[in-house]
Amino acid sequence: MKGLIDRFLQDEAASGIVLLLCAVIGLVLANSPLTGTFLAFWQIPVGVPFVHGGQPLVLPLLHWINDGLMAIFFFVVGLEVKREMVVGELRNLRAAALPLAAALGGMVVPAGIYLALQAGQPAAHGWGIPMATDIAFVVGCMALLGSRVDRRLRITVLSMAILDDIGAILVIALGYTESLNFIALMLGLGGLVLVYALGRLRVRSFPIYVVIGALIWLAFHESGVHATIAGVALGLLTPTDGEVGSTGQSPLEYLESRLHPWVSFGIMPLFALANAGVPLTMRHIANPIVPAVMAGLVIGKPVGIVFFAFLTVTLVTRGLPAGITWPTLVGAGCLGGIGFTMALFIAGLALEGDTLDAAKVGILLGSLIAALLGTIVLAAGESKGRRV
Repeated sequence: MKGLIDRFLQDEAASGIVLLLCAVIGLVLANSPLTGTFLAFWQIPVGVPFVHGGQPLVLPLLHWINDGLMAIFFFVVGLEVKREMVVGELRNLRAAALPLAAALGGMVVPAGIYLALQAGQPAAHGWGIPMATDIAFVVGCMALLGSRVDRRLRITVLSMAILDDIGAILVIALGYTESLNFIALMLGLGGLVLVYALGRLRVRSFPIYVVIGALIWLAFHESGVHATIAGVALGLLTPTDGEVGSTGQSPLEYLESRLHPWVSFGIMPLFALANAGVPLTMRHIANPIVPAVMAGLVIGKPVGIVFFAFLTVTLVTRGLPAGITWPTLVGAGCLGGIGFTMALFIAGLALEGDTLDAAKVGILLGSLIAALLGTIVLAAGESKGRRV
């Protein structure tokens, strides 16, 4: 288990660099003479034959990335959540109390700050944007400090970010579903029941699950519930017992180890390239949604994380875990303001047009400030801890 977590952290740290590179490339191209061609490329229609009432399902390339490939990303998130709940930090309620409280505070306070600054405005619907934390960038920033960051803090922050993802998933499912096709939804839920039954019968044929999973994705897509939710549900249904072939791994371990590199170094960077490219104009920068998003990420995240953690330590655990101090927790809270991937994803669901572009500017600036501030505070906290 320790080896799996260490490999996960190493992959996330490396993928954060690739993710940043793709975001920078997208931003540069969107503000270059190639901006028209670059932005138009993601709107190229792509069709999959005979899956939409016998007709091709034709969607823009950007839609296939955000709804299709990102469903695989959310499937891996589901695997990570289940792993943590079964054999990880979240299996014990007392051990999970701190990351659970920190994650909750890191969602409620940023959303509250955003709503306070956007009250009565059309962009108030984007309240979920500053709630999310980008695991890859957070782990990447901690990796810059090397062994100076205590492993216990890394695991706690990882658990907090995974719980944060659960919150973001609930926000997507409940806050950004406008209409429902109940027939399609029932078909999707029926497919999930079938997957659960096949798992209980110890069916281990991955092609069968791929076909059923694709049909479940299509049903959710047609239902009005965001199709990526199907990926999360399938991840949570993946068995943690039994072995796959001669690997000696459970289906969950096998799939996570195989898919995580593809998600970290393929899907997420492609998502960043397609979504982070926003023209930086004064019209976008001066939009009041920019300071609202930035305040939620840079101020709301650390305040919410640290305050809720303080309440938990005072009322429940009666102390911080070994290896974690208040200065380092403040630094980790600041890093929690790196929203990026999930923040961009939620922004794309909540907003459109110039308002969406302005929100992206706020996400990029807020995440950059959070990364710099968090790294500096965490480094100072770790140095102080060693002197003591």
